[in-house]
Amino acid sequence: MAATPAPPQAPPKPTWDPRDPVRPLLRPTIRIRLTLLYGGMFLIAGILLLSIIYLFTAQALGDSASELPFKVVKGEVQPTTSWCQLPASGTGDQLNEAVSACLQHQRDLALDDLLRRSLFALLGLSIIAFAFGYAMAGRVLSPLGRITRTARQVAGSDLARRIELDGPDDELKELADTFDEMLERLERAFTAQQRFVANASHELRTPLAINRTLLEVHLSDPGAPVELQQLGKTLLATNERSEQLVEGLLLLARSDNQIVERKPVDLAEVASRAVDQVHAEAASKGVEIRSECGPAVVQGNGVLLERIALNLVQNAVRYNVTGGGWVEVTTETEHGQALLVVSNTGPVVPAYEIDNLFEPFRRLRQERTGSDKGVGLGLSIARSVARAHGGRIIAEPREGGGLVMRVTLPI
Repeated sequence: MAATPAPPQAPPKPTWDPRDPVRPLLRPTIRIRLTLLYGGMFLIAGILLLSIIYLFTAQALGDSASELPFKVVKGEVQPTTSWCQLPASGTGDQLNEAVSACLQHQRDLALDDLLRRSLFALLGLSIIAFAFGYAMAGRVLSPLGRITRTARQVAGSDLARRIELDGPDDELKELADTFDEMLERLERAFTAQQRFVANASHELRTPLAINRTLLEVHLSDPGAPVELQQLGKTLLATNERSEQLVEGLLLLARSDNQIVERKPVDLAEVASRAVDQVHAEAASKGVEIRSECGPAVVQGNGVLLERIALNLVQNAVRYNVTGGGWVEVTTETEHGQALLVVSNTGPVVPAYEIDNLFEPFRRLRQERTGSDKGVGLGLSIARSVARAHGGRIIAEPREGGGLVMRVTLPI
């Protein structure tokens, strides 16, 4: 039986390894291409300029030879131009000097005309050379523009974008290929992280839901002892806080991505719904909520945008003074952007600790660690959602205590 031929192998990728100290001599690098391009342009421009000057010189010499400033008529030399002055009588030396002066003046006129035409030719060639050089430079540097545009798109959390640059195997293609490989590794790591958080959160939901159901069943028993009911309420509150933590982690994992499907959402309606949901909690703490919501329509996800407003208003109520405090919520458009501002009274917040508020599970001071005030993910989720919508959130300490939260979103 004849041996089965081995399958053909794919040719190796013709990419020079930057770590290899031996560079191929005939490799079409961008330096060689630019050298050949601009050297060739300089050579062509020089040849054209020399050709034009040669033609102008030949024309000037031909005109000078055909149009002498004097002529011989019946053995006498007579001038043909007004600037050629020949003596009517005199010796031969005087006549020769006058003829030489006329010829010298004619050469000066020819040189002046040649210089003027050469300057015009140089000006025209310079304009053509600059225009051609600009076009060729744009063509050579177009891969860099493609890399830059892809990097900007990736900066918007679109890690699925790739450059996929075609062309000669030079430094620019190596840069693009390296950038694509880096993006691929980043996408795998980012996707794995999101998948892990989502799966962990999903797996934790089921036992927490079972625990909540069992606790509620035991608490519904009227014959249960008081100590058991108190313990059940404590465990139920702890279980609820764990559920909030899981939901927050799941939402945080989802909101880190760029929003693909966008719909018109009015921040005024979003803020009003958030105020309505927190109104009862604010009334129990004696905190007054004031709202002045003007129309501010943005393109985004209504559920996630409502989460921003709800988290900010909830934090403003929970970390407020007990009795006599207030929360102010406003929405408006400013400089082509939608603005959501939540201001509140409360404890004095140092400016150098503002950044810590947006870190997951980080709180400002000990008085902000109560279990009834959340799980420490509210502002982190708000910042992630704002970034996913192409906006940002800024916190500023308010004079007299409290914070001013400003959410800016593109319209």
